[in-house]
Amino acid sequence: MAAKDDLGRRGEQIAERFLVDAGLEILDRNWRCPIGELDLIARDCDETVFVEVKTRSGEEFGHPFEAITPVKLERLYRLGRAWGEAHGARGRSRVDAISVLAPRGGVVVVEHLVAVG
Repeated sequence: MAAKDDLGRRGEQIAERFLVDAGLEILDRNWRCPIGELDLIARDCDETVFVEVKTRSGEEFGHPFEAITPVKLERLYRLGRAWGEAHGARGRSRVDAISVLAPRGGVVVVEHLVAVG
């Protein structure tokens, strides 16, 4: 389990760096509440962006984006609303997803889906 956790943390760091390089400002990381956790919260111009990061070492069990089911997506939107209420955030928001494929000893591939769902 520790190796999986390490891979997930590494993926979130890679995703954060990717977003910052793309010009987004990171507002929060691993925010938790009773209904779950948001991996990254960022600001993109006038939008608050709630980012789900899925990291895999390979595609043996499918592409990382395949793990974002309609049920998971609905939870992400609920979590985004909860974060907004907790932080007094107003205005536009969206949910993005980032896939990080990080094979051991191989080239890391990052994909960013903007406004999932």
